[in-house]
Amino acid sequence: MLRHSCFVIPKCRRLFRLGPLLLTGNARSSDHAKQELHVLAPNAAVSVQRVPGAFEIPVVVGELASKGMANALIACGVILKGKTDHAQNLSRSVTDALQRVAIDHGVPVINAVLSFDNETHARDRCLGNEINRGTEAARAAVEIANVMSKLRGK
Repeated sequence: MLRHSCFVIPKCRRLFRLGPLLLTGNARSSDHAKQELHVLAPNAAVSVQRVPGAFEIPVVVGELASKGMANALIACGVILKGKTDHAQNLSRSVTDALQRVAIDHGVPVINAVLSFDNETHARDRCLGNEINRGTEAARAAVEIANVMSKLRGK
């Protein structure tokens, strides 16, 4: 188990094509992640950094990863598909950049920047207790942080 652990959650302040309900949903998703981290790693330092939108998440994750202070980073955001390819391009760009940060810096990055076809799907997965991507992201972050700690002999 991790002795000294730190988890950081960059999340969108403003979401692509979202109304107030889903803005609350994204906040709840990261809140679920934070709550779950406190349950799974009660002594861990948990920090939430707000960013303007999904596109800005990777640069903040990269900066945090370069500082080497976090055992894992959880990127939270929601992208709703519209009538153009913009959402698909944005999702791919964010996913690729987050993976690049993880590989380049050796810091696990949990990608909880999620794309949905509509608000109903987003609501079900971000606001619900049965399926909550924030909770799942926190569990994955703690698990991979423990794996990395063992591999590094810490």
